[in-house]
Amino acid sequence: MRTPPNVSPEVFSVALQAFAGVVGKEWVFVEDEDLFPYRDSYSPLRDTPEDRSASAAVAPGSVEEVQAVVRIADKHRIPLYTISTGKNLGYGGSAPNHGGSVVLDLKRMNRIIEVNESNGYAIVEPGVSYFDLYNYIQERGLKVWLDVADPGWGSVVGNALDHGVGHTLSRFRNHFDSHCGMEVVLANGEMVRTGMGALPGSQTWGQFKMGMGPILDGIFSQSNFGVVTKMGIWLMPAPEAFMHGMVMAARYDDLHAVVELLKYVENTGLASGAPEMSSPLLGISNYTKHLVDAFYEGPPQLQKQHADLIAKASVGYSAELQKYGLDNNIPYWVLNLKFYGPPKVIQAQWEAVQELAEKSIKGVRFQAGQIQSDPRKASAEWTVYPQDVGVPNMDFFGMGTRAGGNPHPMRGHMWFSPVIPQTAQGILEANRVFEEAYRTLPALQNVPIWNLRPFALPAPFFERAFLFIVGFPITDDASMNKASIKAYRTLLDIGAQHGWGEYRCHPEFQDQAMGLYSYNNNSLLRLNEVIKDAIDPNGILSPGRYGIWPRHLRKGAQ
Repeated sequence: MRTPPNVSPEVFSVALQAFAGVVGKEWVFVEDEDLFPYRDSYSPLRDTPEDRSASAAVAPGSVEEVQAVVRIADKHRIPLYTISTGKNLGYGGSAPNHGGSVVLDLKRMNRIIEVNESNGYAIVEPGVSYFDLYNYIQERGLKVWLDVADPGWGSVVGNALDHGVGHTLSRFRNHFDSHCGMEVVLANGEMVRTGMGALPGSQTWGQFKMGMGPILDGIFSQSNFGVVTKMGIWLMPAPEAFMHGMVMAARYDDLHAVVELLKYVENTGLASGAPEMSSPLLGISNYTKHLVDAFYEGPPQLQKQHADLIAKASVGYSAELQKYGLDNNIPYWVLNLKFYGPPKVIQAQWEAVQELAEKSIKGVRFQAGQIQSDPRKASAEWTVYPQDVGVPNMDFFGMGTRAGGNPHPMRGHMWFSPVIPQTAQGILEANRVFEEAYRTLPALQNVPIWNLRPFALPAPFFERAFLFIVGFPITDDASMNKASIKAYRTLLDIGAQHGWGEYRCHPEFQDQAMGLYSYNNNSLLRLNEVIKDAIDPNGILSPGRYGIWPRHLRKGAQ
């Protein structure tokens, strides 16, 4: 039996027996077969001695059991690694940052405490997935939507705590911003509630974030300062109707006007759903796949000519490629917008968007789907993804998971996703910098990175900033995965040199990524460490999560 680092087999055996006395023997896992789900399925270190794994796992069923387990761990100095459902694939999954930790698995804590239709909120435990909450709402005919992450099996609480995002209105799709109040177990087993939940008998836990005094909720996101056991989350009133519309621009330089239009219509509420960007001319599609397919089903000679022009484009541009697009009526850029509300309001908003676009984009064209009222029908058409209408699924997430391939099948993925300015210049500069690195740096050669060629359009999930998302496939070839790790680290450094930091990343890179937030001699990390030492002096909660290590495990510790 494996033991946690610096814990004797005798002490560990005593702790495991104590855990079993709290949760029941059947919910303490120590055998290799039972611990297999607590490995990182998408690990870049798969099948190597460095791959992280757990020494055991324990699955409490209530907040009282969580408190008891944490107290036992604190007494015996057993490191715990908390997961909600363990579905955070691509970002570490169920595996601990600190190898040999005991996974504290909250999957059994899957109660939906409350869904308030009138005020639009839910209070849930960490084991509640998007599928669970969606089914609860549908079974009761409640007129609210939840904003869902791409993997529908993910935890509502866990996704919010890891700064996950969705696809509907801006006030809901930043999931941590749409949380409202927490219940947290600290390292000494004490339970606290934040916001209005701290008031006994509170009637507004899910309605008012602030409560009295400092807003402490943020220190429990992307950290290891406590175990969140309940959370309020805001829900979207079910809109009467919704629609997807496309603004199509023909020229490369139109990107500037397209981005300015995106910002204006989103921030004023004219088109309040998550915008998306495509380039049919460069073969980059999401909603515009039907436009791209219509062309690529044409004569093979034209298809080859188009592909050759794309391959020769620099930072997504050449005069010949632009002329080809103009001659064949293929837009360079497409801005995909989403509208929610009464049909008359949607129609008026769409007309206003078109008027604005015509003022700034020469020869702009438009296409829109039908104004829909049934999410199930809408999500079956090209115009709307299920996520856009609050329907959880696994389709989009599955595109970057496991698939065939030669000579090495893909076994998963990692995302490199720095935050860049929400400007056309930001998009072009990021493409120029990363494309040059990909062409010239040995660390990036022969690594099958997604999205760096021919051009990478950003993801505007967050208001006022873009995510520049690049994918790294995980394969069954250890040498290729090792090269991907080196390439990822290289891109992290390059991004930081240009002022672009990660918003979220795999545990393999969290120390490096946090270290790059180095203003004033890493004062942010040092502050995190002060908090860690104060509220978790024995360092038992998720050591190393997001680069925050307890005192005895920091570099240079004796």
